[in-house]
Amino acid sequence: MSLTIDIPLSSPQSRNEQTLREDLAAAFRMAVKFGWNESVGNHFSAAVSDDGSKFLMNPKWRHFSEIKASDLLLLDANDDSVMESEEAPDPSAWCIHGTVHRTNPKARVLFHCHPPNATALATLQDPTMKPIDLNTARFFGKVAIDLGFGGMADEAEEGHRIAETLGDKPVLIMGNHGVSIAAQTIAEAFEHLYFFERAAGTLLKAYATGQPLAIMSDNLAAKTAAEWGPYVGMGDAHFDFLKRDVDRTEPDYRD
Repeated sequence: MSLTIDIPLSSPQSRNEQTLREDLAAAFRMAVKFGWNESVGNHFSAAVSDDGSKFLMNPKWRHFSEIKASDLLLLDANDDSVMESEEAPDPSAWCIHGTVHRTNPKARVLFHCHPPNATALATLQDPTMKPIDLNTARFFGKVAIDLGFGGMADEAEEGHRIAETLGDKPVLIMGNHGVSIAAQTIAEAFEHLYFFERAAGTLLKAYATGQPLAIMSDNLAAKTAAEWGPYVGMGDAHFDFLKRDVDRTEPDYRD
């Protein structure tokens, strides 16, 4: 159910929401290009209000390739009555995204999906992202792991456990399930997901050789992770490039 808020279209808050809508819609189109979508499931969300409780999210069972800015639901994480409406979001999406946005205002953006490499990593008994190269080391100390899989993640206690386990980390490996990415901006979330999926692919290929892994020491891994700091602007530049590509090929995402 779209939340009705009386905000002038020319106001800063309204313009900010429209920008979020367009960037989030673009992110769905980009995800398809990278093969991260799965049927008509999975969800990306972005907070609109300062406290994070009002957030945008894709509607139930809409393919990522068709999502437009105007399609995104504006939801209130404190209003469970939305689940009784005709436009109710997917129960598992409400469970995960609603709980995270309600309890963790620092997680302005939350991506949850089942990309091939990250999901395969999540099926391992030890799904730790081991630092064996630059990309895997990027996430050293920044990944939470939830091994309490309880099914479809559509129950309140499941949502609370996921939100608590995520904490202040940008990445949550959900055992037997997939991955969730938390960030301050849509571009940052997309870049985290991009590099985590690549890193998972590298680690899985290394495992597949059957040879011992050259795992960095904690000190070297922490140093390498810190060295990614000055490159934070890469995420914005990458997202802007991908958005220009979507503007050329699928401009209807802005509608």
